Amino acid sequence: MKIAVDKGQDKGFLPDGRHVVTITHIEEGTSEHQGVPFFAAHMESEDGFVDQRFYNSPAGHPIILSLYAAVGIKPHDGKDLDTKELIGKHLSVEVSDHHYTDPASGNERSVRQATGFRAA
Repeated sequence: MKIAVDKGQDKGFLPDGRHVVTITHIEEGTSEHQGVPFFAAHMESEDGFVDQRFYNSPAGHPIILSLYAAVGIKPHDGKDLDTKELIGKHLSVEVSDHHYTDPASGNERSVRQATGFRAA
């Protein structure tokens, strides 16, 4: 069997702790269970990477705004934020595991996450 290694996949997950990362690409999608639109930011450094979803919902907006603030992009009333502006931006993030119960199966799950967004 041959296993393809795409660009950016030659590194493992970032270890726990604070890291300075670069946002290298953005993917857009819709959540599996509630149909909420999201974008996933791929953030990496020489030590590894972390992918973080940001949900476009009232509860998710403060988190999205903190991400934009950390990379120096200020929102303006009446003007949409464009996720493409995030690509190539640097910031500091706290990486850790987040544990939750999967609503579909009831099973315990964990994901690697980035939080605590700060200017680099």
